[in-house]
Amino acid sequence: MAEVTIRAEFQTSVETVWNVVTDNERYGWRSDLEKIELSEDKNMFTEISRGGIKTDFTITEKKPFERYAFGMKNKNMQGRWIGKFVRGGNGGCIIEFTENVTVFSPVLNLFVKSYLKKQQKQYVKDLKKALGEEG
Repeated sequence: MAEVTIRAEFQTSVETVWNVVTDNERYGWRSDLEKIELSEDKNMFTEISRGGIKTDFTITEKKPFERYAFGMKNKNMQGRWIGKFVRGGNGGCIIEFTENVTVFSPVLNLFVKSYLKKQQKQYVKDLKKALGEEG
Protein backbone atom coordinates (compact mmCIF):
# COMPACT_ATOMS: atom_id res chain seq x y z
CA MET A 1 0.00 0.00 0.00
CA ALA A 2 1.24 3.49 -0.86
CA GLU A 3 -0.03 6.79 0.46
CA VAL A 4 0.92 10.13 -1.04
CA THR A 5 -0.30 13.61 -0.09
CA ILE A 6 0.18 16.91 -1.89
CA ARG A 7 -0.64 20.36 -0.56
CA ALA A 8 -0.84 23.51 -2.61
CA GLU A 9 -2.04 27.06 -2.19
CA PHE A 10 -3.96 29.05 -4.79
CA GLN A 11 -4.85 32.73 -5.06
CA THR A 12 -8.22 31.67 -6.50
CA SER A 13 -11.28 31.30 -4.25
CA VAL A 14 -12.12 27.94 -2.71
CA GLU A 15 -15.41 27.97 -4.64
CA THR A 16 -13.67 28.32 -8.00
CA VAL A 17 -11.02 25.70 -7.21
CA TRP A 18 -13.75 23.31 -6.03
CA ASN A 19 -15.81 23.88 -9.18
CA VAL A 20 -12.87 23.16 -11.49
CA VAL A 21 -11.74 20.04 -9.59
CA THR A 22 -15.20 18.50 -9.25
CA ASP A 23 -16.57 19.26 -12.73
CA ASN A 24 -16.00 15.96 -14.53
CA GLU A 25 -17.67 17.27 -17.68
CA ARG A 26 -14.95 19.91 -18.19
CA TYR A 27 -11.66 18.03 -17.96
CA GLY A 28 -9.81 19.58 -20.92
CA TRP A 29 -7.36 21.34 -18.59
CA ARG A 30 -5.93 17.99 -17.48
CA SER A 31 -2.89 17.03 -19.54
CA ASP A 32 -3.04 13.37 -18.42
CA LEU A 33 -6.55 12.60 -19.73
CA GLU A 34 -7.97 11.61 -23.06
CA LYS A 35 -11.57 11.45 -21.86
CA ILE A 36 -13.97 11.11 -18.90
CA GLU A 37 -17.17 9.07 -19.19
CA LEU A 38 -19.89 9.83 -16.62
CA SER A 39 -22.66 7.64 -15.27
CA GLU A 40 -26.20 9.01 -15.61
CA ASP A 41 -26.33 10.10 -11.98
CA LYS A 42 -22.73 11.43 -12.21
CA ASN A 43 -21.75 9.57 -9.01
CA MET A 44 -19.47 7.27 -10.99
CA PHE A 45 -17.06 8.09 -13.78
CA THR A 46 -14.30 6.50 -15.82
CA GLU A 47 -11.13 8.36 -16.66
CA ILE A 48 -9.26 7.29 -19.78
CA SER A 49 -5.62 8.33 -19.66
CA ARG A 50 -3.64 9.51 -22.67
CA GLY A 51 -2.03 6.05 -22.55
CA GLY A 52 -5.43 4.35 -22.77
CA ILE A 53 -5.69 3.11 -19.16
CA LYS A 54 -9.27 3.16 -17.88
CA THR A 55 -9.80 3.89 -14.19
CA ASP A 56 -13.24 3.63 -12.58
CA PHE A 57 -14.20 6.06 -9.81
CA THR A 58 -17.10 6.04 -7.36
CA ILE A 59 -17.74 9.26 -5.47
CA THR A 60 -18.10 8.50 -1.75
CA GLU A 61 -18.27 12.03 -0.35
CA LYS A 62 -18.97 15.45 -1.79
CA LYS A 63 -19.25 18.23 0.79
CA PRO A 64 -19.15 21.46 -1.25
CA PHE A 65 -16.05 23.61 -0.82
CA GLU A 66 -14.66 21.29 1.89
CA ARG A 67 -14.23 17.63 1.03
CA TYR A 68 -14.37 15.41 -2.07
CA ALA A 69 -13.60 11.69 -1.94
CA PHE A 70 -13.88 8.64 -4.13
CA GLY A 71 -12.82 5.04 -4.51
CA MET A 72 -10.86 4.10 -7.62
CA LYS A 73 -9.89 0.93 -9.42
CA ASN A 74 -8.21 -0.15 -12.65
CA LYS A 75 -6.39 -3.22 -13.94
CA ASN A 76 -3.24 -2.29 -11.96
CA MET A 77 -4.53 -0.89 -8.65
CA GLN A 78 -7.34 0.04 -6.33
CA GLY A 79 -7.59 2.66 -3.65
CA ARG A 80 -9.12 5.89 -2.50
CA TRP A 81 -8.59 9.60 -2.99
CA ILE A 82 -9.52 12.34 -0.53
CA GLY A 83 -9.45 16.02 -1.37
CA LYS A 84 -9.68 18.71 1.29
CA PHE A 85 -10.34 22.35 0.43
CA VAL A 86 -9.69 25.15 2.94
CA ARG A 87 -10.10 28.91 2.62
CA GLY A 88 -6.68 30.50 2.55
CA GLY A 89 -5.56 34.01 3.29
CA ASN A 90 -6.52 36.82 0.91
CA GLY A 91 -9.55 34.86 -0.34
CA GLY A 92 -7.49 32.02 -1.79
CA CYS A 93 -7.65 28.26 -1.32
CA ILE A 94 -5.41 25.59 0.16
CA ILE A 95 -5.86 22.06 -1.12
CA GLU A 96 -4.67 18.79 0.38
CA PHE A 97 -5.11 15.72 -1.81
CA THR A 98 -4.28 12.24 -0.47
CA GLU A 99 -4.17 9.05 -2.51
CA ASN A 100 -4.01 5.66 -0.86
CA VAL A 101 -3.36 2.90 -3.39
CA THR A 102 -2.75 -0.84 -3.41
CA VAL A 103 -1.18 -2.18 -6.60
CA PHE A 104 -1.73 -5.72 -7.82
CA SER A 105 1.83 -6.33 -9.02
CA PRO A 106 4.90 -6.62 -6.76
CA VAL A 107 6.97 -4.98 -9.52
CA LEU A 108 4.63 -1.97 -9.75
CA ASN A 109 4.74 -1.70 -5.98
CA LEU A 110 8.40 -0.66 -6.27
CA PHE A 111 7.46 2.42 -8.31
CA VAL A 112 3.95 3.35 -7.22
CA LYS A 113 4.87 6.03 -4.67
CA SER A 114 7.15 7.96 -7.06
CA TYR A 115 4.55 7.56 -9.84
CA LEU A 116 1.78 8.97 -7.63
CA LYS A 117 3.94 11.92 -6.55
CA LYS A 118 4.69 12.71 -10.20
CA GLN A 119 0.98 12.50 -11.10
CA GLN A 120 0.00 14.76 -8.21
CA LYS A 121 2.60 17.40 -9.15
CA GLN A 122 1.35 17.39 -12.75
CA TYR A 123 -2.26 17.68 -11.57
CA VAL A 124 -1.43 20.76 -9.45
CA LYS A 125 0.56 22.28 -12.33
CA ASP A 126 -2.39 21.73 -14.70
CA LEU A 127 -4.81 23.15 -12.12
CA LYS A 128 -2.70 26.28 -11.62
CA LYS A 129 -2.65 26.76 -15.40
CA ALA A 130 -6.44 26.27 -15.63
CA LEU A 131 -6.92 28.90 -12.90
CA GLY A 132 -4.55 31.35 -14.60
CA GLU A 133 -1.98 31.05 -11.82
CA GLU A 134 0.88 29.51 -13.78
CA GLY A 135 4.24 31.12 -13.54
